[in-house]
Amino acid sequence: MAQHPLNLGVALDGYGWHPQAWRRTLVADPTAAPVTSGRHWAQLAATAERGLLDFLTIDDSLAAQPGRREEIDPRRLAGRADAVLVASRIAPVTRNIGLIPVATVTHTEPFHVSKAIATLDFVSHGRAGWQARVSPTAHEAAAFGRRTVLDGTELFDEAADFVDVVRRLWDSWEDDAVIRDVATGRYVNRDKLHYIDFRGSYFSVKGPSITPRPPQGQPVVAALAHAQPVYEFANAAADLVFVTPSDEASVRALLGRVDGNVIADLVVSFAGDSDFRSDAQIFAGAPADLVELLLGWHDLGLAGFRLRPAVNATDLPVIVDEVVPYLQRAGRFRTRYRDGETLRERFGLPASVNRYAEAGSS
Repeated sequence: MAQHPLNLGVALDGYGWHPQAWRRTLVADPTAAPVTSGRHWAQLAATAERGLLDFLTIDDSLAAQPGRREEIDPRRLAGRADAVLVASRIAPVTRNIGLIPVATVTHTEPFHVSKAIATLDFVSHGRAGWQARVSPTAHEAAAFGRRTVLDGTELFDEAADFVDVVRRLWDSWEDDAVIRDVATGRYVNRDKLHYIDFRGSYFSVKGPSITPRPPQGQPVVAALAHAQPVYEFANAAADLVFVTPSDEASVRALLGRVDGNVIADLVVSFAGDSDFRSDAQIFAGAPADLVELLLGWHDLGLAGFRLRPAVNATDLPVIVDEVVPYLQRAGRFRTRYRDGETLRERFGLPASVNRYAEAGSS
């Protein structure tokens, strides 16, 4: 019996997920582009798309370094570009790979995030997603200076409202609101723009958006979940849920707690280096062994995997040139992209019905 193909993507952050990825990259290539350059990200995206990967994610946070520490460690990479803007830089130089940047929901406004991700969906022709993330630390709150940090329950209650507002703003223009009728001189049909009139504990947003409805209607929303409040948030708000299992038993447990498209995160180091901390399981074996693990976990019911290269310059090419061919020979991964496929279609998500158009026609 043929197995259903798995989804495969990569999580990109800086020079890689190893704390010393920057040194290893620059030792091998002193001319390597800085992580704030478009060239750096375009090269990574081109490699990932060469491997026919479903998607890539671009990490981001309100801190200059990975982790939650306030003090900057001079031995680690510091400084990051805005992930949504990076994704917009990547979009014109790729054709098929899904683009899922992180955008933080704490201390920010849903109006801004909604139009940024909608714009990314337009420039990528329906390949946009968004990984929502909270900011729980006092020093990140102090950097904004608007309020003190929220507690855990409030953080995720606010995050759920934030995603709800963003989704409503995406629907605030109907698909055919822009008519550009030269004969009548009407550019837009005002009857197809809608106030969302959202009032909640954290936001009061009238709308509509200033950006027309994205090509996908609803770009794909993702969340990384590794604790109970986040599982609840992800089940309610996300289309994709990234989880961090450590073995088959934890895969089964997570599949019992998380709904929808569940994607397992793994850090991969084909140099065999697993001596560093990570929230996700670190795999430090050979490509064939990684594929055996992926196939086994896929058989348990996972939709797919997001691999985090320990060092982008060395581990990403191995994913593309060795791991993907193994999966193709096993009949679990595509041998070409489907022309014009949106990211929603790639994950088997239904077409998104505009809630306001549906209400207006009833």
